[in-house]
Amino acid sequence: MAVAIRLRSAVALAGRFPVLAGVDLEVGAGEVVLVAGPNGAGKTSLLRLCAGLLPVSQGEAEVLGHDLRSDRRAVRRRLALLGHATGVYDDLTVVEQATFAARAVGQPAARGARALAQVGMDGRLRDVAVARLSAGQRRRLALACLLVRDADLWLLDEPHAGLDAAGRDVLDALVTEQAAAGGTVVIASHEIDRAEPLAGRTLVMAGGRLHDREPVHVA
Repeated sequence: MAVAIRLRSAVALAGRFPVLAGVDLEVGAGEVVLVAGPNGAGKTSLLRLCAGLLPVSQGEAEVLGHDLRSDRRAVRRRLALLGHATGVYDDLTVVEQATFAARAVGQPAARGARALAQVGMDGRLRDVAVARLSAGQRRRLALACLLVRDADLWLLDEPHAGLDAAGRDVLDALVTEQAAAGGTVVIASHEIDRAEPLAGRTLVMAGGRLHDREPVHVA
């Protein structure tokens, strides 16, 4: 199996504080991995490092064949990061936002329309201003903007947060489809019960390091 992410003793700093303190991680292409752990454990920092947004101070880091220590920009064209901030613009309509996101990555406007259909926003919400959307609707729109990238690697940070039950089901289906098509997904979440069924394996982030999750024994 090809390797999508390979980290060896990777260290990342926030100022002088190590937010990642020697992380080892290997994720195969087409794999879905859950990184669990409480807020502040380093999950977001891990995703930002893999996205080339947080520099590697020590160790080795390779994502989609790119060495992040020598060039952490090149990998960004091939991945999609869904973070806490939605990154959508209040002064655009839903369809304008999706079209803008598609054009920004060299995709036709039709790709934006298809992404809206995939997240269930191609009906009456299509021409609604982003400023008028609920938090859950904005989250769905951000997911549509992720879809237009047709990325090889998805990095999802607390992706179920803010979504209603139907939105969570949409997200779960999209993750399953992405993996079935050969895409790789890393989910950072503290909602283990919701996210773990999507993943092939679960790791736990604690103290800036990753650990195997201990198996749960049923009496």
